[in-house]
Amino acid sequence: MAIDLTKTLRKALGELQVEQEKISRQIAMIQKVLATDTRGRQRRRSRAGSPAKSAQRRMSAAARKAVSRRMKAYWAKRKTQATKGKVEAGK
Repeated sequence: MAIDLTKTLRKALGELQVEQEKISRQIAMIQKVLATDTRGRQRRRSRAGSPAKSAQRRMSAAARKAVSRRMKAYWAKRKTQATKGKVEAGK
């Protein structure tokens, strides 16, 4: 008894396509649920490539070092102005 391979493959393909449609609908439903926040409102989608508002931005080591230098200079200037003001007031 010969097996008709084409008929078997077409049947399998049809079943897989039905399953694919079910999975696609389930994916769409999950994406819809994930797109809403806990209060049921739709979330705004951020632009592609831009970080989300809630994402924390990290400073590089070089940026931290630059900020540190600026702040040290700022506080040193304030300290000298404060001591200068005290000396003038004491005269």
